[in-house]
Amino acid sequence: MRLSIDEYAKRFELPIATVHAKLRNKELNYTIDDGIVYIVVTSEPEARPKSSAATIIALYQKENQQLKEKIEMLESKVDRLIDDKEKMLREERSRIEKLYQSKDEQLKSVLELINTKLQLSQPQSVQQPQEEIETEIESTTEDTTVTQETERHPHKIALRRYLKNIGMEAPQRRIVKRRFAGAYGSDIRILQHGGEFYLDLAKFDYSDLLKVH
Repeated sequence: MRLSIDEYAKRFELPIATVHAKLRNKELNYTIDDGIVYIVVTSEPEARPKSSAATIIALYQKENQQLKEKIEMLESKVDRLIDDKEKMLREERSRIEKLYQSKDEQLKSVLELINTKLQLSQPQSVQQPQEEIETEIESTTEDTTVTQETERHPHKIALRRYLKNIGMEAPQRRIVKRRFAGAYGSDIRILQHGGEFYLDLAKFDYSDLLKVH
């Protein structure tokens, strides 16, 4: 059977350009008669199965599922990267905070030591008020315990000794001691040993408790 190019294109539902391309590529047998090209058809080409709507939908669903899995995988990787980054930032922040805390504690210790030395270097009055004398007499029996505790924990200082070192007057010292006694048990900064209150100046700030108007 011989078909012209137009007939062949219509019969097999192909564009004219496709038929010409097949002829140029010698994919089709043809003859030329009176200047007209005839394509020789020896057998019908296998008809391509038409895709049904259900088949197309199934293919789209499959592709969508594959895309969804890829997206979920990428999101999981992004989440892991974010978590790793946040973990690194938290660790770095913790390291910096510890470094500054250590520096602050060292600075506080140095300042307190300088302040104590300055207070101790000041000349003491020849005459002490009667209230201070009575307070010192009452606390003399606790000196041994205070000394032992300070030797075991050199960064701690007895409240009574600290108030004396900074030159606080006896009435003000009593106010501060009552304030510490009232807050003891509910404020972790207040330490007690052998009935004596202690300050840990390397760890805590006591400015609010020591303030006397």
